[in-house]
Amino acid sequence: MIGKVAASGISLILVVGVALAVVAVVHNGKHGGDDGVSSSSKMVNTLCSHTDYKGACQQSLEAVAKNSSADYKDYIKAVLEATANQVSKSLNLSQSLLVDAKDNPRLKMSLEDCKDMLDLAVDQLQASFSMVGDKDMHTLNDRSDELKSWLSSVVTYAETCLDGVPEPKIQENMRETLRNASALTDNALAIISELSKVLEAFGLKLDPKALNSGGRRLLGTTEVGADGFPTWFSAADRKLMAAAGRAAGVKPNVVVAKDGSGNFNTISAALKAYPKNQKGRYIIYVKAGVYDEYITVEKNMANIFMYGDGPRKTIVTGNKSNRGGFSTFRTASFSAIGPGFICKSMGFRNTAGPDGHQAVALRVQSEMSAFFNCRMDAYQDTLYVQAGRQFYRNCVISGTIDFIFGDSTAVIQNCKIIVRKPMDNQLNTVTAQGRSKSHETTGLVIHNCNIVPEAKLFPMRFKIQTYLGRPWKEFSRTVIMESTLADFVNPDGWYPWAGNFALDTLYYAEYANRGPGAATTRRIKWKGFRVIGRNEALQFTVGRFIGGDGWIKYTGIPYLAGLKR
Repeated sequence: MIGKVAASGISLILVVGVALAVVAVVHNGKHGGDDGVSSSSKMVNTLCSHTDYKGACQQSLEAVAKNSSADYKDYIKAVLEATANQVSKSLNLSQSLLVDAKDNPRLKMSLEDCKDMLDLAVDQLQASFSMVGDKDMHTLNDRSDELKSWLSSVVTYAETCLDGVPEPKIQENMRETLRNASALTDNALAIISELSKVLEAFGLKLDPKALNSGGRRLLGTTEVGADGFPTWFSAADRKLMAAAGRAAGVKPNVVVAKDGSGNFNTISAALKAYPKNQKGRYIIYVKAGVYDEYITVEKNMANIFMYGDGPRKTIVTGNKSNRGGFSTFRTASFSAIGPGFICKSMGFRNTAGPDGHQAVALRVQSEMSAFFNCRMDAYQDTLYVQAGRQFYRNCVISGTIDFIFGDSTAVIQNCKIIVRKPMDNQLNTVTAQGRSKSHETTGLVIHNCNIVPEAKLFPMRFKIQTYLGRPWKEFSRTVIMESTLADFVNPDGWYPWAGNFALDTLYYAEYANRGPGAATTRRIKWKGFRVIGRNEALQFTVGRFIGGDGWIKYTGIPYLAGLKR
């Protein structure tokens, strides 16, 4: 994982459901009048009262507060614009530092990573700004989850940049420029999280009768057909999405086969053929074979559906590692960035081994991405759930240290999580969630899964300590519910990162787990840990936590929207 050592003792976003909500306007939303100045001050105070960084909030709203005709959109846009300006300053700094880093390969690599991450952050902020500036603002409340996901990703990208910089002095320089950007992003998240109160402060009132329960809308589309699918879906799309996890009968756009029987011999070549003006799904069938190539689904490659012949037959493999000189970010054998990526029946692995330390098999930052019947195998840092809303179903994930990590909003459901034998004197930690700001909507949920030891570990499973997770960042959030925990899970359940770091601010929860490792009587006594009841657990279901009812049903992947009991 970026910025840590191995544990020894230690734009266009896919939303495939279309839904509109109506906001009934009580008056024109302006706050001018006889006392425009005092009204403006009151408005600033109201908006900033929801934030943690009130000084930064008030400063970002100074200019717009002087405009007596400004409405709520102008205020929200002002916060986003100020954030974008701060991120751009950091981007410019990373580019200027690159010139001086030409003789330091590792620093150069990390600054290039920063450039990539901050470019993505700017993209997300621009998309957020455009959404708020949309004339069709009656949908803003309905799309607030989408907006919060984008803003949470901005925080994630800034943290990814900082974590990868190896030189302390340069890292601190970068941190200084990003500190304000992170604070402003957190402020924006706080304001959007309290959007109904913000609207009320401007004299706007939501009409609950017009709000639909799905709460999702696809950018650039407005119509839904009689069958419930977006009207731009082709017949093949409908057949695909109705397949409920099976790819049989679906006609791919391109076929990849190592033996030359397809359109391309490599997955990379198939992705390069992605049409510039592609609409609907771009379907890639990858025939059985081991594909030894490093693959990235770029940010402009939206709505790709990739499927193979099975997770043990169609395999993407690589062996880059942190010990081999690569940043954790760059060790991934397969990276999914483009929004709406769906993958079925494929395997991803990193063969660097436990002595390679951080070595990622699959890295995902695709908003509204889903994986079904897939397999991810490595040791430390196997699955990097980096950013965006993600869903995993009927998958196998194996590893040793922090092998499910990142700062996305992810639900892993009905999966088999296999803990492997680490190096001598190492312990195992299944998760390391990286939520760094209190208003981020991110977190990791493991629901109805089996956490078990691999055969090689089984004979010594009580000698090698295994924990459910440890807090990578200050507000780390992980929930394990209705899952089976084998007997090798340490009774403490969770392991500290370093001393008392994050123990009071993290959110670790367990609900209705089963198996010999599920007993909570001997769990750690941290302030941030809790055994929760059903009502609290409902917040972390697929339907609520990632809004799955509004988009997963269109992927053809089965899912449980609520709790089992």
